[in-house]
Amino acid sequence: MTKPTKTVAQLSARARALLFALVVTAGILNLVDRQIISVLKPTIAADLGWSDDDYGTLAAWFQGGAAFAFLFTGWIVDKLGVKWANPIGVAAWSIAAMAHGWARSMTEFVMIRVSLGATEAMGTPTGIKTIASVLPKNWRSSGFGATNAANSIGAILAPLAIPGVALLVGWRGTFVAAGALGLVWAAVWLIATRGVRFSPPLPAATDLGAPTDYGPILRNRQTWAVAGAKILSDATWWLLLFWLPDFFHRQYGLTGVALGVPLAIAYGGAAVGSLLGGGVSTRLLSLGYSVNAVRKGILLVAALCVLPIPLVLYAGNYAVTIGLMALTLAAHQAFSTNLFALIADVVPQEKLGRVTAFGSFSGNVGGMVIAKVAGLVLTAGLGYLPLFLFASVSYLLAVGWIQLLLPTLRPVEAR
Repeated sequence: MTKPTKTVAQLSARARALLFALVVTAGILNLVDRQIISVLKPTIAADLGWSDDDYGTLAAWFQGGAAFAFLFTGWIVDKLGVKWANPIGVAAWSIAAMAHGWARSMTEFVMIRVSLGATEAMGTPTGIKTIASVLPKNWRSSGFGATNAANSIGAILAPLAIPGVALLVGWRGTFVAAGALGLVWAAVWLIATRGVRFSPPLPAATDLGAPTDYGPILRNRQTWAVAGAKILSDATWWLLLFWLPDFFHRQYGLTGVALGVPLAIAYGGAAVGSLLGGGVSTRLLSLGYSVNAVRKGILLVAALCVLPIPLVLYAGNYAVTIGLMALTLAAHQAFSTNLFALIADVVPQEKLGRVTAFGSFSGNVGGMVIAKVAGLVLTAGLGYLPLFLFASVSYLLAVGWIQLLLPTLRPVEAR
C-alpha cells in the first residue's frame, strides 16, 4: 500500500527534527571525508614522498573542483529538490572518498581530489535549502548555527578518530571506511523521507544552459555582496582547515594521535562560535532588532575576534596558541552562520540554491588560491606570518564589502 504523501509543513516536530538531524550528520560526514588527507598528511607524505608544494597543489585542485562544481550544484539542487539532492550528493562524495584508498600516483590523487571537491559541492546548497524548507523562519539562524557547529564537530572528530582508525586499517582503509558511512546515510535518508513532499523543484522545462538560470542572480547586488565576503572569509577557513595540522607539527613537533588534542580543542571553539552566532542572532531578532543590525553587528564582532591570529607565532605557550586558534575558528563560524542566514534573509526561495552555490563557488576560489599560495610560501621558507597577517584582516575586509554593496539589508518578506 502506498504511503500517504505529506508536505513538510504537515510533519510532526519529531519528524522535522529527524530530517534536521540527518542534514547535520551529512555535514559531519562531508567534513570528515575531506579532512582525512590533512590529518594523515605526515603519514601519507612519508609513504608517497610528497613535498609541501605537492600537498598545496592537491589542496588547490580540491578547491578548484569544488569551485567549478558550485557553478552547477546550485542549479542541480534547485532542479532536483532537496529530497533527491541529499542522497545523490552524499552517495557521490562518499564514493569519491572511497576511491582514495586505491590511488597511488600524484595524478591519480589529483583526479580523485577534484572528484571529491566537485561532489562535496552538493553539500552546502543542499543543506541551506533543506534547512530553509524544514525549519520555521525565526529558527533558521539557529539551524544554520547548529549545522556549522556540526561541521566543527566533524573537525573535532577527525583528528581524534582518524589516527586511531588508520592504526587499525591503514590510511587507505580509513578513506574506504568513511565513504561507506556516507552510503549508509543515503539509504537512511531515503527511508526517512518516504511519503514526504518538499517544496517543488524548478520546472522540468528549465534548461541547464539557459541564460535565465544564473543571469538574474548575477545582476543582483546581494549575490556579489555574498560572493566577495565568501572569497575573503573562506580563504582563512580553508587555510586553517588544510594547514592547521601542519602548523602544530612545525610549531610543536606533533604528529599522528598527538595532533588530536590541540585540533579537537581548536575546532571545539568553532562549534561554540557556530552555536553562539546562531543563538545570539535568533535571540536578538526575537527581541525586535532589525535583520540589518543583527547580521552586520555579529559579522563585525566576529571579524574583530580574528585580528590577534598572528600572535600564535609569538605566544611561546602551547595553551595560548590553542586558545587563539580556537577563538579564530569560533569567530569564523559565527561569521559564516550569519552570512548564510543573510542569504536566506534577502534571497527568494526559488533562487536560494543558486545564490548559495555561487557564494560557495566564490569561497572555494579563495580557498584554492590560498591553498596553493600557502604551499609556495612555506616551500620558500617564509613561514606562516604572511598567511596569518592576511587572515587577521580578511573578515574586516569582508564586512566592509558587504556594507559597500548592501548598506541596508532588506528581508524578502519586507519587499
